[in-house]
Amino acid sequence: MAVAFAEATATPGALTFGVDPGLAAALGGYTDADFTADVRTLHSRGKRVILSVGGETGRVTVNNAASATAFADTAAALIARYGFDGIDIDLENGLNPTYMAQALRALRAKVGSGLIIAMAPQTIDMQNPAGGYFKLALDIKDILTVVNTQYYNSGAMLGCDQNAAYGQGTVNFIVALACIQLEAGLRPDQVGLGLPAGAGAAGGGIVAPSVVNAALDCLARGTNCGSFRPPRTYPGIRGAMTWSVNWDVSNGNGFANTVGPHLDTLP
Repeated sequence: MAVAFAEATATPGALTFGVDPGLAAALGGYTDADFTADVRTLHSRGKRVILSVGGETGRVTVNNAASATAFADTAAALIARYGFDGIDIDLENGLNPTYMAQALRALRAKVGSGLIIAMAPQTIDMQNPAGGYFKLALDIKDILTVVNTQYYNSGAMLGCDQNAAYGQGTVNFIVALACIQLEAGLRPDQVGLGLPAGAGAAGGGIVAPSVVNAALDCLARGTNCGSFRPPRTYPGIRGAMTWSVNWDVSNGNGFANTVGPHLDTLP
């Protein structure tokens, strides 16, 4: 589970996080201590909780050695304070792959080899391995856990065949774009599919949970594909991510109840 979002401070690269005051008031006085206790409860149920950095309006910037150090130091402190198991990079306003890689390696050195490192790039960020986000993923492949690309809020994009643009909201779009990462160097266990949980969760790219299952089947088994078929199957495909738990609850838990059980059937 990813908790959103850690935000920037006045110090370049540094992160801050705390319970939203509006949420705290709505819950009758929910505190940081209550949140930390809830993280421990999730751990007791075998769940992992990671801290997502940035988001659509986030302004976290790591573009030199000093800001990389500030990122690693403050992220490590937040992980220790709240009990997070890792970090999710969701910087939607650009990133510097060199210094973000430096920051994440420094963070892992502080926290240990069990650190989860996830990413949630937009589709445009994962079109070309030379692009910043994609380059970062490949540069830290040895310590990277998963990339959950956001297959939504996107225009038409090229797939790994580079012959056609695929429109969002289809099996073809999800499979053809995931194929780029799978063929350009990431391991199947490092590739996840990020989709909206239902109505209201995104401005475009919303699909029925059954479409997510079909995309997973196509990538893992070569079944339930659309007109696009990848050049091979990827039985180790990681799974799926949704934005968000809150939206899923408001839509009757359709994503969790449909995609969740299906993941257990994958090879």
